[in-house]
Amino acid sequence: MAEALLAKIMNGRNGLPDRSREIRISNWVMGLSIGYLIAAFLVPALLPTDTIPELSGRANAFDYMSKNSTWGDWGNEPHPEGSSMGHDQSEHGGKFAWSELDLFSAIVYGFGDLNCHQKHERSWDINGNQMAVCTRDVGIFAGIFVGGLIFRRRGLNRWTVRDSIISVLPDEKVEPIYFKDRRFLLAFGGIALLLLPTALDGGLQAISDYESTNAKRLLTGLIMGIGLGLFFCAVFAANPKPFDFDAEKVKLPANARLVPTKDNKSESDNAASEEE
Repeated sequence: MAEALLAKIMNGRNGLPDRSREIRISNWVMGLSIGYLIAAFLVPALLPTDTIPELSGRANAFDYMSKNSTWGDWGNEPHPEGSSMGHDQSEHGGKFAWSELDLFSAIVYGFGDLNCHQKHERSWDINGNQMAVCTRDVGIFAGIFVGGLIFRRRGLNRWTVRDSIISVLPDEKVEPIYFKDRRFLLAFGGIALLLLPTALDGGLQAISDYESTNAKRLLTGLIMGIGLGLFFCAVFAANPKPFDFDAEKVKLPANARLVPTKDNKSESDNAASEEE
C-alpha cells in the first residue's frame, strides 16, 4: 500500500518521475522560432535604409543569393510584371544579393530566401527594408513559439507521437477518446485542423481571384504555427527509452495501455487497450 502510494507520488501523468526531456525539447523549439523571428525584425531595422529592395521570388529555392551567377540569381532576372512569381527586379529597387550582406544578415535573408516567396506586397517593411519573410511566415514562427510554450507547460512523453500530442489536453477530457480508441484521429486530425486555415487561405489565392490580406495571413500563419510547434515537440519528445522500452510503464488516460493487460480481460473490458 505504502509502496503504491509512493510510486504514484513519484511518477507523473505519463509514468515518469519528471518532465526534463519535454521541457528541454520545448525550450529548443521555442528558442529557435523566437530567435529567428526577433532576427527577422531586428536585421532590417539595423541595416542602412533602403538596403533591401522590393523582392518577389519562389518558395523552397534560392532566388537572391547572387546578382550575376547562373545559380541563385533567379529573382534578379527581368520577369514579367504581374506574374504569379517574380517581377522585373530593376523596377523594384534594383538587383539584390543577400550574400553581399554581413554574415548574420546574410543568414537571416538566406533562410528567408530558401523558405519563403518573399513577395513584397505580402511582406512588411522596416526602416525602408523589406523583411526576410512574409507576414504569414511571421505568424508561423510566432505560432511555433506558442505551440512550444503549450507543450512546455503540459506536454508529456507518452512513447508514441500520437499520445504525446494528446497529452497537452486534460486527461479527464480525453478519456472517451481512449475508450473508443480514436487517438490517431484526435491527434493528427487536430493538427490538420490547425493547418487548414492556411491551406484554405493560400489555396484560394492560388486557384482563384481571391486575394487575402496581411492580417489574415498573419492570423492563419499563427494558427498553423501552433500546430507545427506542438507536432515538432511531440515528435522529438516521444521516446520509449525513458520507459526502459517497457510499454506497460506508460500511463495513459482511462487506464489505457499500449500492450494487453496481464490478466487478459475481455475485449469489452479493455476497450481502451491497444496492441502495440
